[in-house]
Amino acid sequence: MEPAAPALRWSPADGFTALRIPLALAFILVPDMGWRVAILAAAALSDFADGFVARRWGSSRIGVFLDPVADKIFTLAAFAVVLASGALSPLEILGVLARDLAAGMAFLATVVLRKPSTIPARLGGKAVTVGQLLTLVAFLLGSALLRPLAWATGAVALYAIWDYWRAAAAEKRAL
Repeated sequence: MEPAAPALRWSPADGFTALRIPLALAFILVPDMGWRVAILAAAALSDFADGFVARRWGSSRIGVFLDPVADKIFTLAAFAVVLASGALSPLEILGVLARDLAAGMAFLATVVLRKPSTIPARLGGKAVTVGQLLTLVAFLLGSALLRPLAWATGAVALYAIWDYWRAAAAEKRAL
């Protein structure tokens, strides 16, 4: 049985979600690494809070769309800073962001084909998010673990892409 679509136009969770967009801009504009750590922590907390609040008090139609968009905007902004610093190569950044890029292309394909579809969050995708967060923390702290974390996140991203593809194929066969 399909879960009911969110009925609210705007929910308290959406406020936490929307917060990540100005935080993304701040992450780019603030040159101090200490402040960037605080901005990253605020973004991670807002991501946790929006999920908690949405599960507890309900989500909205806009929140279903806004949450992944806000996540992608923050992630792209943060890794643009990493790329501009030269701390990781463009190929390494591409690996870290592979799941997000694949999800974006899949979303565009569903829009172009006019066959909207959603796949619930999966463990592999959550693991990529954790890997991206740890990679950003390693960057901000100047850790020697930056490159190994980026490569590990890229590997998990490839697994997540495969897992989402497999889930989408199974859902398509079930229809």
